[in-house]
Amino acid sequence: MRGKEDRGSATVELAVSLPALVLLLFAALTAVVAVRVQGECVDAAREAARAEARGEPGEPAGRRVAPDGASVSVVIDGDTARATVRVRIQPLGGRLPGFEIGATAVAAMEPGVGP
Repeated sequence: MRGKEDRGSATVELAVSLPALVLLLFAALTAVVAVRVQGECVDAAREAARAEARGEPGEPAGRRVAPDGASVSVVIDGDTARATVRVRIQPLGGRLPGFEIGATAVAAMEPGVGP
């Protein structure tokens, strides 16, 4: 049988654990967003390296599929084209410290395409 000192303990336990659950949910959602953005960076880097290796004119193709605010750089090194895509993620609209996500792809230059 419960005594008077146990009254309301379930409410207190819920009130104490609720912030931890919210923090865990926030961390999980941030991880999901980071994985999605990482996939977009990989796709953009692959597209940019492939387009540069084929000698397609204009801006790198990776810019079309890159996440918003991403930087796309392509470097030709001998017979390979290396594309790097980087973007900074700001959780909660910049209220928390952000982190950088990036990807690099390399493609062999097609015959007849020079630097």
